[in-house]
Amino acid sequence: MTQSEEPSTQPRLIKKYPNRRLYDTHTSAYITLVDVKQLVLDTAVFQVVDAKSGEDLTRSILLQIILDEESGGMPMFSATALSQIIRFYGHAMQGVMGTYLEKNIQAFMDIQDRMAEQSKGMYGNQFGPEAWTQFMNVQAPMLQNMMSNYVDQSKNLFVQMQDQMQDQTRSMFSAFPFKPPVPPSDKDK
Repeated sequence: MTQSEEPSTQPRLIKKYPNRRLYDTHTSAYITLVDVKQLVLDTAVFQVVDAKSGEDLTRSILLQIILDEESGGMPMFSATALSQIIRFYGHAMQGVMGTYLEKNIQAFMDIQDRMAEQSKGMYGNQFGPEAWTQFMNVQAPMLQNMMSNYVDQSKNLFVQMQDQMQDQTRSMFSAFPFKPPVPPSDKDK
């Protein structure tokens, strides 16, 4: 393997110019959001930066791709789900929510990969994209039930964790001489 053939540890650099055009420095060509989406689908590691300031714009470009996809025919998120996500911004649990979503998406992808590997083991490579789509359509209710059970278990685990944290906080602060607030009596009114 020559020096030029070695895989780069640096992310593929895409520069965004003021005219809103994206320039892929790897291919030395202008690209579109569709091309960036394909990089994501190909699991390419890339970074989008402002050509002038060097500011990292990767997240905003990815959000733009999600917006385009959500505006298409089959959105992934309901208005309710999006509203609930928005409510977490500025909330004390914002960081926890981001990590929670990321971990759950990764768990879902792991399940999907495992199912694909198992299908290859049973059917070899003859299980093409069309057959996989049909299989998933048939299995969708079962998968939704499985995911619902997973979410319920996750919710219960989170409630247990919250209870444990509350108990630990109580025991930690019980050593301090705080007096509990006294509710006002009828005389004080």
